[in-house]
Amino acid sequence: MAVNQAIGQKISVTVTDENQDYYFAQRDGFTYRVAKSEFTKEHKVTDAITGFAYENENHELQITTKIPRVQIGRFDFVPVVAVRHDLGVFVDIGLPNKDVVVSLDELPTMKQLWPARGDYLLVSLTVDNKGRLWGDLADEDRFQQMAKKAEASLKNTNVVGTIYRLKVVGSYVFTSEHYLGFIHPSERDAEPRLGQHVKARVIGVRPDGILNLSLRPRAYEAIGDDAQMILAVLQHQPEGKMPYTDKSSPEDIKQYFGISKGQFKRALGHLMKAGVIKQIAGETILVEQNEE
Repeated sequence: MAVNQAIGQKISVTVTDENQDYYFAQRDGFTYRVAKSEFTKEHKVTDAITGFAYENENHELQITTKIPRVQIGRFDFVPVVAVRHDLGVFVDIGLPNKDVVVSLDELPTMKQLWPARGDYLLVSLTVDNKGRLWGDLADEDRFQQMAKKAEASLKNTNVVGTIYRLKVVGSYVFTSEHYLGFIHPSERDAEPRLGQHVKARVIGVRPDGILNLSLRPRAYEAIGDDAQMILAVLQHQPEGKMPYTDKSSPEDIKQYFGISKGQFKRALGHLMKAGVIKQIAGETILVEQNEE
């Protein structure tokens, strides 16, 4: 059986027949169905229709005028919609009734690091020697081409991005602002999945413009409710200071903060350990976060 060379291509076909729901059109000896719901006007026999050729989930040849944003040689981020451990992951490239598989051969050896439903992968399309469409993961060079160099001023800011590469040395991220980032294993509690959306903070900017990232919270963000409350009080003081310390009386602490002196001291201890505050001359003073 001849392989259909038009699969995955934008082609023009000629209408030869129709039923209630579809036009049937031909090219090079192959017959395609085209959903009538895609048109606002009727077509007749011999009319030409241009669209994207593919084989739908029922293994029928079909043309859609809704050209997918992912094509052969054209990359885009697309969502993962299903996972089959014996085959790979299915991604939605925008076809009406067809999801495309990214083969397990392109995915991590450890299946727990495979993309999950809702994760995003940067893919293009490829067609095998049997005429089947597959999703083709972008390689490192593709991300390098898309990326821009980060400035040193990004240090200590927050970024969001997608994990695009998993290595023993760490996880690689492509941010929403098109920066490349790297997460060392010491800066995460668990290894993120390929395609996982992450929120990270910039802990450094390398000379080549790649961000060093952390998935761990800033020390002051990991503290308890009492410390957060004390921090909020300090942040609302004009000079970032207050006349309460671990030497203040239990009565004064209870009256002002509504917590015991023991709770107050523990909270202050956490904040000082995090480098967020310091105590000088009977006052607790807020340390600027850019000194972190």
